[in-house]
Amino acid sequence: MTADRRTFLQSIAGLAALVPVTKTALARTKAGTAEQLPIACNQYTWHTFYQRQGRSWSADLDASLADFAKSGLVGYEPSITSAEEIDKLAPLLKKHKLEMHSLYVNSTLHKADEADKTLATVTAIADAARPLGVRFVVTNPSPIKWGSSEDKTDAELAIQAANLDRLGAELKKRGMTLSYHTHDVEMRNSAREFHHMLLATDPKHVSLCLDVHWIYRGSGNSQVALFDIVKLYGKRITELHLRQSKNGVWAETFGAGDIDYPRLAQELKTIGIRPHLVLEQCIEKQSPNTMDALTAHRQDLKEVKAVFGS
Repeated sequence: MTADRRTFLQSIAGLAALVPVTKTALARTKAGTAEQLPIACNQYTWHTFYQRQGRSWSADLDASLADFAKSGLVGYEPSITSAEEIDKLAPLLKKHKLEMHSLYVNSTLHKADEADKTLATVTAIADAARPLGVRFVVTNPSPIKWGSSEDKTDAELAIQAANLDRLGAELKKRGMTLSYHTHDVEMRNSAREFHHMLLATDPKHVSLCLDVHWIYRGSGNSQVALFDIVKLYGKRITELHLRQSKNGVWAETFGAGDIDYPRLAQELKTIGIRPHLVLEQCIEKQSPNTMDALTAHRQDLKEVKAVFGS
């Protein structure tokens, strides 16, 4: 249960197969508001449930996506490491009648010698994914070392922000939106990394994927900090990652808990924002163990619709 998303991505990097990408009916939405998009769910969420059961999400992606479709979810947000993985995924999405309007990629942007390689990889992924209807590319720039207490220097933050803006500008040329994502590490030291990424980039190039619970946890389980960030940057939010906890521990299902999601839904409505909704109700070691992934995600979908609307 302690495996992070980066480790997960590394574990699936070698699974890509060379299957031609074709245009499908998945791209049924047009560039514009996210109101047209179905509620989605991130791949990593299912990985954590499968891992608890001693199963592998990626071992048989066809069977895994069949389970995903049975939940009633239509939108799928995968974690992608190469354009070749899009090639493998495309026919499976079509087979299971799933849509992909967003995807998650890792990036290393604070090192000048690695940033160009990252931009080339991410733009290649974007070029492969765009015909499938992907509109949002979500990225969380790598920490110096995952799990480390070491922070980036001011100079590294400046380099990272410049490269984040470069990446966003490249995606904009393709009619796509870069959504900046964080975990808890970016909230350290007065959230200097988080704030600089937004204040030093052009809103036309870099939007915000608000991972609600990581902001909450990273600020010491503070709803005050969470809603201050919504007040500061709400207009830049293009995507929400939705996770709930109870007494600080990730719950098995989305619903009532530590974070006031009805308030969040109302505040976003007040400022006129309808972001792409992506479930990420992952489980951790201390989470309750009362249901499987399919049961949990069926309940999640029902609760998200109740809070945010269908």
